[in-house]
Amino acid sequence: MMYFPKWLVTLILGVCALGVILSLPNLFSPQTIAALPSWVPKKQVSLGLDLRGGSHLLLGVDMTAVKREHLDSVVDALRTEFRNAHVNYTGGLNVVGDQISFTVPKPEQIDQVRAIVNKVDKDLDMTVGSGGDVVIRPNPAALDRSTNDAVKRSIEIVRRRVDETGTKEPIIEQEGTDRILLQLPGVDNPDHVKQLLGRTAKLTFQLLDPGISPDEAKRGHLPASDELLPLEDTRDPEAGQGVVVRKRVMVSGDKLTDAHLSFDQYGRPAVGFKFDSIGSRQFGDVTRDNVGKRFAIVLDKKVISAPVIQSEIRGDGIITGNFTSQSAEDLALLLRAGALPAPLTILEERTVGPGLGADSIHAGALASIVGVVLVVIFMIVFYGLFGIFANIALFFNLCMLLASLSLLGSTLTLPGIAGIALTMGMAVDANVLIYERIREELRGGGSIITSLHAGFQRAFGTILDSHVTTLVASALMFWLGSGPVKGFAVTLSLGVITSLFSAILVTRLLIVTWVRRNKPKLIPI
Repeated sequence: MMYFPKWLVTLILGVCALGVILSLPNLFSPQTIAALPSWVPKKQVSLGLDLRGGSHLLLGVDMTAVKREHLDSVVDALRTEFRNAHVNYTGGLNVVGDQISFTVPKPEQIDQVRAIVNKVDKDLDMTVGSGGDVVIRPNPAALDRSTNDAVKRSIEIVRRRVDETGTKEPIIEQEGTDRILLQLPGVDNPDHVKQLLGRTAKLTFQLLDPGISPDEAKRGHLPASDELLPLEDTRDPEAGQGVVVRKRVMVSGDKLTDAHLSFDQYGRPAVGFKFDSIGSRQFGDVTRDNVGKRFAIVLDKKVISAPVIQSEIRGDGIITGNFTSQSAEDLALLLRAGALPAPLTILEERTVGPGLGADSIHAGALASIVGVVLVVIFMIVFYGLFGIFANIALFFNLCMLLASLSLLGSTLTLPGIAGIALTMGMAVDANVLIYERIREELRGGGSIITSLHAGFQRAFGTILDSHVTTLVASALMFWLGSGPVKGFAVTLSLGVITSLFSAILVTRLLIVTWVRRNKPKLIPI
């Protein structure tokens, strides 16, 4: 109890000093911190939506579009396979709702059809009715996997898009099976972010079908391999009628490695892009084999422009259209971040003003300060000098907690402030257990040294048990909770660790140092 190795003393003092230094940036404004030299610690605790103000969005992932797109691709693949295998079918090969239906008139070809369906996609369930009526549906397990995958990919792409806008410390996480929670601290006008998130940004390069005019397509003379899409480039004479585009995608936007604001030969805003090695080869082959033909640049089922291919293009290219500098920059951002696997819809929107956040900070800070002051007074009144030692340890505990939150880049919310207040109480509670044990030993006739030793040693088990159970509860809250609940769990967990350090080591070092220097005959406790 009375012996502290030099390395342990150095470690305790070093951790306390480091905690103070790393927590200091939280006392200054971001502008003041940014003006300091680069070697000065600058990490601060980020304030959450309820403290800083900002926007809260609940997004829904439209899985109907994902299922429809998947079934459309299956239909295209089946048409090709049936044609190559000379399989006859009637009734059209169409998507109706969440299933594909057609009729195979020759019973001897059913097994062949089943083999082709399994070849195209193993996650399809095929049922055959009377008269050769075939119905194909995705099996439920595959739907669950695709839903989960689409939501996870959507979260990653939303994160990229939000990061590109410069928003700091956003909270982006899954809620339920097909929802995404998005909190943007400091963003009080989310319209621009909503515009960026509302676009799927699925870019494809497809050939036009010169054999079918838009008027013929509108009259119903449209082959199954074509589609009529609106043309957004008002400089094109066909802008009001649309263009007929072959459904086959020649090159997809997922082959892009970069997109940026550029300008065409007339100085008008455009979007420059660059393919990876595979995309560059595909784009070069397509443009080489179709010189003189029109090429549609399609974004979210709308043709941005439909230029004539003048020569082979490899690697880099440029997208022209009715762009402003801002719209071209936004499109480049979307293309860099990647296409969403499914459209997103705004299910819920809330804006928290910075004034409300300031009120929350003031109320939370006031409650914490009042709580800490009452704890400090209580410890001094009940334990005198030893209470002062506990309060000093409490100060270092708070510094280490803030330093830990700053280093981890944690976001502090109102529940987080409650976690800090609870941590302060737990830290003092550990000291109370130790001090009461010391009192019991002294009443039993123990000497100063044996009483101090017994107080720390015998109370340690109880303190450790209480802290471990709190850590387990915090881990469960972090695992099962979301948003502010997770923030509370993180703050409480870090506080439990720092309070254990301060109550056992810092307080003990202060007491041992005082006893060895003053050699008291009585303990003022």
